[in-house]
Amino acid sequence: MSLTDSQKTTVSTWIADGKSLADVQGLLREEFSISMTYMDVRFLVDDLNIVFTEPEPEATKDVEAQAAEAPEPAEAQPAGVTIDVDAIPRPGALVNGSVVFSDGVKLGWQLSSTGQLGLIPGDDADYRPNPEDLQVFQDQLQEVLRQKGY
Repeated sequence: MSLTDSQKTTVSTWIADGKSLADVQGLLREEFSISMTYMDVRFLVDDLNIVFTEPEPEATKDVEAQAAEAPEPAEAQPAGVTIDVDAIPRPGALVNGSVVFSDGVKLGWQLSSTGQLGLIPGDDADYRPNPEDLQVFQDQLQEVLRQKGY
């Protein structure tokens, strides 16, 4: 479906005013009686070369502001679990990376193409992270992979 020049200008104005794609979809239906799927609206915005950025939630802004104001700890201790994702996957892995557990031990991890998650032993082959760290690792990994589109 093609839009007139004035409709394209209106869509550009909506995006500039901070409307989400879902909002634009609804406004197209209400204002112009044009029914489009969410993906079609996304393609429309791309075709019009409109730079669209999702507005940042207020809660995230508040947390970031507090983090910026918080003083640095005197001595950096391992706090929690941190995950890194490698840019190039290992042979046989869909995605892989490294994890540092709360006790400071660093291990590799990989997710196979069949969905099997595995930890790659480090210097101490007998090391087993505590159950709480494993749960935090799995939760963080799920979120990181979701953000990366896996």
